[in-house]
Amino acid sequence: MSLRLLHTADWHLGHTLHGVERGPEHAIFLAWLLETLARERVDVLLVAGDVFDGANPPTSALEQWYRFLAEAWRTIPRLKIVVVAGNHDSPARLEVADPLLRALGRLHVVGAVRREGGAPDLDPLVIPLEDATGATAAWIAAVPFLRLADLGPGAAEDPVAAVRALYAAAVERARARRRPGQALLATGHLYAVGGTVSELSERKLVIGKEAAIPADVFPDDLAYVALGHLHLAQPVGGREAVRYAGSVLPLSFDERAYAHGVVLVELEGDALSACRTLPAPRPVPLTSVPAGREPAPLDEVLAAIAALPARGDGPDEARPLLEVKVRLDRPEPSLRARLEAATDGKEARLVRIATALTGTGRALADVETRALADLDPEEVLRRKWEREHQDPLPDALLALFHELLDQVRREAP
Repeated sequence: MSLRLLHTADWHLGHTLHGVERGPEHAIFLAWLLETLARERVDVLLVAGDVFDGANPPTSALEQWYRFLAEAWRTIPRLKIVVVAGNHDSPARLEVADPLLRALGRLHVVGAVRREGGAPDLDPLVIPLEDATGATAAWIAAVPFLRLADLGPGAAEDPVAAVRALYAAAVERARARRRPGQALLATGHLYAVGGTVSELSERKLVIGKEAAIPADVFPDDLAYVALGHLHLAQPVGGREAVRYAGSVLPLSFDERAYAHGVVLVELEGDALSACRTLPAPRPVPLTSVPAGREPAPLDEVLAAIAALPARGDGPDEARPLLEVKVRLDRPEPSLRARLEAATDGKEARLVRIATALTGTGRALADVETRALADLDPEEVLRRKWEREHQDPLPDALLALFHELLDQVRREAP
């Protein structure tokens, strides 16, 4: 038996980048994805979390999601779609369409791990996957982003052990149902040890006192593990079959050099036979001045902007987004006006100005100023704590903060 899977993750529908709506870019990606699914004769689409950018996505993002499902159902009648929730998703909101398409055998959404009598309900996680002939070719343990509530009492004391136990139980349930020649797979939305993180757009997943899960949580007999959360496409721990698909768009300027796309996975019998990355369209380029990570003096920045191409005839929404990083030795009240004047008539939209203010006095030395929108909640808490206590933020307090933050996100209307 052979099976063709397409692994994708971290769509972040509803995302905005420094005030710019990404909806048009997502529309291009979703149209490309439908064409790719049909062209590559894909049997199963795996979406490993973060369908949406937040627990309460805008109506436009919900419309894109449901329109994609409807088009997939219409144009690729036999395609099965398996979706797990990520840390950005609301499990309840993501699962709302599940009963309808699950009844048709087409869509399986796992938002959270339910518990009955203190034990996890594993049956909704274990899903058969059919090949082009309709025969069961694989079983998948579809595990979503795991919250402490999913892991049960005592998980906060040793979260890695709790995650390991849940995966072991879910995979064993799938293992018990498969027959000879059928493959065994799993999903996850987590930070696996050894993965490369984009600090500007990926929330650290803290469960108890731990922020990362060892890759050996995934047993060796899994033919493929489809992971989400890290936006850089990459294998984990030297295991080609344990892989992040990466995000489908750059979600920060820090990610502009990433190769965004999806992973086409081919199984023969119970083993992985091939996997390759298919690059997704990049409809709107991201440009930084200067090109490196470090800011440059204002004169150098203005010269680099002057060298940018003149504005073309294309639509405004397709023009590159521009980040400018300036090093100043004193405050410059007219900075924004000067930069906007410099970019006028250029093939770029100025959306972010990052300044590093340096000087010889103590008040200015090595101080970097950043917009509040560039800081995630954890960084705000760390800065506040360290400023008032002159000590690092304790791990126990950070764990409680993430539990509270997760609860707020889940309860968002």
